[in-house]
Amino acid sequence: VQLQASGGGLVQVGGSLRLSCAASGGTFRSMGWFRQAPGKEREFVAAVHWTLGSTYYADSVKGRFTISRDNAKNMMYLQMSGLRPEDTAVYYCAARVNVGAATNVRQYDYWGQGTQVTVSS
Repeated sequence: VQLQASGGGLVQVGGSLRLSCAASGGTFRSMGWFRQAPGKEREFVAAVHWTLGSTYYADSVKGRFTISRDNAKNMMYLQMSGLRPEDTAVYYCAARVNVGAATNVRQYDYWGQGTQVTVSS
């Protein structure tokens, strides 16, 4: 499975961005977004079950971020609003072969290259 993330950029506090992730070359059961800020570990942001559409969010983004997917296009999205400086990070999309909700980095099998999101105050 190949994953290509895009849509990052520079935005002011309170602004919005939409990240996209294009998937190709294989099958998977769920996908997710993670982020990694400088000097910190990669952390879970949101996940979506590919067929059921069930979604899961980290507490830090609930109510501000929305994950979605387009099965026909093999695309996943992360709509981010109410952005804060602490949201600044490289955002990665990931895919998981096994079923079930997954919030741990080790539970994902494939990773995209990351896209930078910078929120300026």
